[in-house]
Amino acid sequence: MDKKNQPSKKRKPRVHSKLDGFEVSVNQFGELQSNMPIEKLNAFLNENVEDRKLTDRADYDDLKKDKQKKKKD
Repeated sequence: MDKKNQPSKKRKPRVHSKLDGFEVSVNQFGELQSNMPIEKLNAFLNENVEDRKLTDRADYDDLKKDKQKKKKD
């Protein structure tokens, strides 16, 4: 059997442990469907991803410190 006719093995992509089980798909209308609430996904992104648009601000470091301080409380 040549490479073209071999069935592809579907592996799950590696994800962060907090996003374990997260799956997203696109339906026939082009809408994204997910098995995780968007609020939970946004909270994860807010915690773990820096906003590149804010890095040029003079007070960005202060904002980051305030965010970390609130997270500890």
